[in-house]
Amino acid sequence: MTERTLIKNISIVNEGQIILADILIDNGVIQKIGLLADITNSKIIDGTGKYLFPGIIDGQVHFREPGLTHKADLYTESKAAIAGGVTSFIDMPNTFPNVLTIDILNEKYQIASEKSLANYGFFLGVNGDNLDYVINLDTSKLLGVSDDGLYFTKKGNLLADNPDTMEKLFANCKSIIAIHSEKEQIVEENENIYREKYGDDVPVEFHPIIRSEKACYEATKRAIDLANKHKARLHILHLTTEAETHLFRNDIPLEEKNITTEVSVHHLWFSDTDYKRLGTLIKWNPAIKTEKDKKGLLKALLDDRIDLVTTDHAPHTLEEKQKPYFQAMSGAPIVQHSLNIMLEFYKQGLISLEKIAQKMCHNPATLYRIEKRGFIREGYFADLAIVDLNSSWTVSKENILSKCGWSPLDGTTFQTKVTHTFVNGNLVYDNGRFNETKKGVALTKKNN
Repeated sequence: MTERTLIKNISIVNEGQIILADILIDNGVIQKIGLLADITNSKIIDGTGKYLFPGIIDGQVHFREPGLTHKADLYTESKAAIAGGVTSFIDMPNTFPNVLTIDILNEKYQIASEKSLANYGFFLGVNGDNLDYVINLDTSKLLGVSDDGLYFTKKGNLLADNPDTMEKLFANCKSIIAIHSEKEQIVEENENIYREKYGDDVPVEFHPIIRSEKACYEATKRAIDLANKHKARLHILHLTTEAETHLFRNDIPLEEKNITTEVSVHHLWFSDTDYKRLGTLIKWNPAIKTEKDKKGLLKALLDDRIDLVTTDHAPHTLEEKQKPYFQAMSGAPIVQHSLNIMLEFYKQGLISLEKIAQKMCHNPATLYRIEKRGFIREGYFADLAIVDLNSSWTVSKENILSKCGWSPLDGTTFQTKVTHTFVNGNLVYDNGRFNETKKGVALTKKNN
C-alpha cells in the first residue's frame, strides 16, 4: 500500500488546459480531482503557486545496463530521471550484449525490477543479423524495435543504410520500428575528406558537416517512402534538421499517423556555435546542427510535425568524451534536465506549458500505447511531477546525479525546479530527498 496523499490548490497542466484544483492519490492511482475537503489519514502537500505535470515519459534513453555500468546503470540514471520529473523511460538496445533476443530483453526487465526507481520499458534491437528472428516473433506485444546505437557495435547495422533489410522488416513487423536515420555512406565520405586534412584530430566544429543535413535527409526520406509502401509504423528518432521536418504530417491526429518523429532536448538547446565552447562534450549522433535547424525543429514541434520530446540520454565518462574527434564517444547525460530545458523555453515565451505536457507526457503514452500513464486522469497511475516555476538553481557537479558525474549543462542556471516526483503514487523525490523503498514497474501496453 502506498501513502494516501492530498495535493491542495495546485495548477494542473493536462490535456490542453490548466486548472486550479486538488488531487487525491491513494493506492498508487489518482482517485479524485477537484475541490476536495481535507481527508483524514492523508499526507497533505500545499501546491499553492506550483504546477502539476503528468510524469514525463522519456521515449529514448541509454542507461547502459547491462555491460557498460562503468558509465551508468539503471539505478543511477533512473534516480537522475526522477529528480527531473521523469517517471518512465524506454531504453535502447545497445547495451552489452546487444538486446537482440527476447531472453536478453527479459533479463533487462528483471534487472530494472530490482534497481530502477522509475517505470521502465525496453526496445528490442534489430539488425541484419537477427532480422529473421525478429519478424518471426509476435512483435505486436513489444513497445518497439530499434537499431539505435547498434552501429557502435558493428558497421552496417543501421537500417537506414540497408533498404532491403528495412523493406523486409517493414513488411513483417507489427510494432513501432524506431530508427537512427543517417546515411553512413555520406558520413564516411565526409569523414575521409576531413581525415585527409586534419588526421585523427579533426576539430569538432566539423561534426555537423561530417554528419550532414544531406546524410540525415536522404536516409529519412528513403525510410519514410518504404514505410508508406508497406504501411509500417515508422518512428524516426532524434530529428536534427529543419529540412527533414517537412517530410512529416500535421494534418491528422497522432493516433492516425503511421510515420512519427521526435526531437531530443539538446538539439533544441544547443547549436553549432556551442562547439567552440564545449567541444566534444556536445558530440552527439546525429550531430547538433545550425541555429536555423534549431529554430526549424522548435517550429515543427509547435505545429505538430514533430510528435515527442526525448533526451537520447547517453552518458560516457569524461575520459571517453575528451579524446580526439574520432575516438571521442558520442552522447551525453541530460535526462535530469530535460523538463528544465523545456520550461526555460516557456520562460522565454517560446512554448506553452500545455504543449510541453503534450510532447513530453501525453504523446509518448499515446504513441507507445502505454496503459494508464501520461495523463492526469482519475483511475490513472499517479505518476506526477510538481514544479516551481520561480525557483532558480545552477547545474553543478554537486547536484548532477548521473553516474558519470558531469553534464554539458554544468554552470547553466535554470529558473524552474522540480520539487516533488511521484511514481505509482509513491513520493520518490521531495525537494532533494529520495525515498527508495519502492521500485518502478514495467510499462504495459494497452490491449486494443
